[in-house]
This record gives sequence, C-alpha cells and structure tokens, in this order.
Amino acid sequence: MKAVVWHGEKDVRVETVPDPSIQKDTDIIIKVTSSAICGSDLHLYRVLSPIMEAGDIMGHEPMGEVVEVGSKVTNLQVGDRVVIPFNISCGHCFMCNLGLNSQCETTQVTEYDRGAALFGYTKMYGHVAGGQAEYLRVPQGQFGPIKVPKEGPDDQYLFLSDVLPTAWQAVEYAGVKEGSSVVVMGLGPVGLMSCRVALLKGASLVIGVDAVPERLAFAKESGVHVLDYKKLGNDLKDAVQALTKGRGADCVIEAVGMEAHGIASQTFIQKAAGKMPDVIAEPLLKTVGIDRMAAFHQSVETVRRGGTISLIGVYNGMVDPTPLGILFDKQITLKMGQANVKHWVDQIIPHLTDDDPLGVMNFATHHVPIGKAEEYYKLFEKQEDGVIKVVLKPFE
Repeated sequence: MKAVVWHGEKDVRVETVPDPSIQKDTDIIIKVTSSAICGSDLHLYRVLSPIMEAGDIMGHEPMGEVVEVGSKVTNLQVGDRVVIPFNISCGHCFMCNLGLNSQCETTQVTEYDRGAALFGYTKMYGHVAGGQAEYLRVPQGQFGPIKVPKEGPDDQYLFLSDVLPTAWQAVEYAGVKEGSSVVVMGLGPVGLMSCRVALLKGASLVIGVDAVPERLAFAKESGVHVLDYKKLGNDLKDAVQALTKGRGADCVIEAVGMEAHGIASQTFIQKAAGKMPDVIAEPLLKTVGIDRMAAFHQSVETVRRGGTISLIGVYNGMVDPTPLGILFDKQITLKMGQANVKHWVDQIIPHLTDDDPLGVMNFATHHVPIGKAEEYYKLFEKQEDGVIKVVLKPFE
C-alpha cells in the first residue's frame, strides 16, 4: 500500500509499504478514504524529529471503511463506515470509565511514562502506524472506532478524529458559557474550530489571535473578532483589554503550544536538540526540554483576574518557565491535556447536521491525493498558499 513515511527532519515521502494485518483479536483493518494532516504532525516534521524513526508512518486523523475485523470485535462488521480517534483507548479501564480516554490504562506507554497510545506519533506513544496510508490497523476496535452513517461526504464526520473533540474539550475546559468573552491564541485548525465551538455555545465575543492573513480572514468569516499579532506584538494585552472593559477575557484558549514564536534561548535549545545524534537528543528532550512559551505567557496576560486558561496546544518540555506568581496573584484556573475523544463524541454528533452549524463542510482548505503529501507538508509548514487544513485522499 501507499503511505506517508517519515525519513528525517522535514523529510516525508510517499512510499509503498506492507499492508497491515490483524495482530490481535480486538483489531480491525480499515480502507482509508480520508486522512487529514494535523498541526501536531508538524511537530514530528520539525522539532520532535529526535524521537522519530525512519520508516514511521504518519497521521492520526483518518476515516474509512471496515474491511476486516478481529474475532472479539462484535460491534462492527465489514462495510461499516468509521472515524478513528487519534488516541487508542479500551473503554473499560479505570481511566476510560472516568472519561479520560487519553490516559487509557490498557494502552498507556509505561516505558516512557506517557498516556494512551496514539496513531502515528512516535515510540513514546506506542509506535503505532499512522493513518496517512491506504489501509490502517486499528487496535481496540471493539471500542475506539466511531461508526457514522454511510451517506454524506467524509468531511461531515472526518474531524471527529481529532480537531472537533480537541476544540470541544478546549472550550469545555475554558468554561465558556452564554455571554463569555474568549480569546483564542492561534488560528490553526484547532484554534479555528475552537472559535466556532465557542460561538455555538453562546460566547458573546470571540477574539482570534494569529499572524497569518489567510487564517485571520478565515476566522473573521465565522464571526470572530480578529487581532493580528504581527502588528500588535507586545500591545496584544492592551488590545484585548480595550475589547473587554479593561479586564481581559473571561477565558483564553491557548491553541499554539510548544512552537510559539519568541524567546530565543528556548528556540535555540529546540533547534539544537534536532541537530544532535538521537542517542543524545532523545534524553535531552525528555529531561530538560524547553518549549517556546510565548503564547502561554500572552494567555496569562490577556485573561482577566479569576479567569480560566484552557491549554490545548501540545507541549513536551520538562523545565518550562511558568509564571506561577502571576497565575497565583490573578487567581487563574488552568486546565489542559490531550483530548479525550470518545468522551465528547455523543455531544458533538448532533451538531453534524445538514445545516452544518460548525462549518465542517468548508473547514478543509485543500483535498489532495496522498501522492502530494510531501508537497503539502511543506506548504502547511511554511503557512503558504492559503493552506490551513489539508485532507489526503489515498485512493484518488
């Protein structure tokens, strides 16, 4: 089969690899009909390359048709249409029963002291082959896959794999309610969808912050008040306060994460680790890794006293400088974590209707054959040609 294969920093290639097969009686195999490129994939493409291995198959946002089922999978049959959550969870362990699917005790990667295994996301998360491929083996098939109607385009359901539940959790963790003012730091796919979910939940003011003109324009079309970080820089706090009666926002969703622009020393350490031999770089990232924290610090500045920050951008650092004194003084609530996909699905699906209140049908900016993956990784990474969300089509 064809698959998107990692070979090094900023080096992914579409290659022919062996087809997957059933390995456990709870596995299923799907024929992938759509598989999106996520902002988190860019972390692997760039800064997390020391914990990747040549030959790793990328991708964790797939959907498709069931073509084979293990003997203990009784809830699905060949021909069913399913979306695959990015985290792999069993549905019956202590953590899954708490709704914390991202911490599933059945698939936890204890060797690296990590949570649930993820598709296509390094040996630190289980070394499970990803879904940017023609076929995919899905562990925990008795629980994880989300069965969806056979009718309708893939885009109506595809984003249940990651973007929708991640944004939904971000908004829930932020405590957004009717009349809330919300700042969303970063208007990549998750940030953009967080804006839409916040508006759906009744936020009276959603302020989107980014520096890419196409992203700002895309958010503005959804009713978001946009602020251009490139123009504002250190004046961002003042701009938010001017819109919020001088207080700051009730809630801030930080959807940028560890590769935010700014803080040169942190940037240097990230880049240096990427150039070191893996035997040195991997332990460095696990023990003294430093993320670029600019977006988080600006979230602390722009949230009002007594407000909430929902941190949904991915971080990997172990010694990140955190302004605890300011967080304490402002009495800020901080919530964070990988999305617990299956926990939110039942709340989201009623909104995936023909009138499309979340705008999923116009969310992807590009649909391309999988053979163009290398080209579109580069465009997505460079934020060029209006590339915001790319969906790969393995059989086109």
